Amino acid sequence: MKVIEILSNSEKSWEDATRKAVKQASKSVKNIKSAFVQSQSVVVNDDEVSEFRVNLKVTFEVK
Repeated sequence: MKVIEILSNSEKSWEDATRKAVKQASKSVKNIKSAFVQSQSVVVNDDEVSEFRVNLKVTFEVK
């Protein structure tokens, strides 16, 4: 097993940012087994949340 770190963002939610990260990673990394959200943050503009960000640890099997 190997682990990589991925950063992702979304204007919708942390869940959407996580899904986008896994989908993008799966284009170049095969056999993804799990994703661990290491941290979450938001960007605030004009007193409103404008962006959700996640830092993921993605585990995949090396064959």
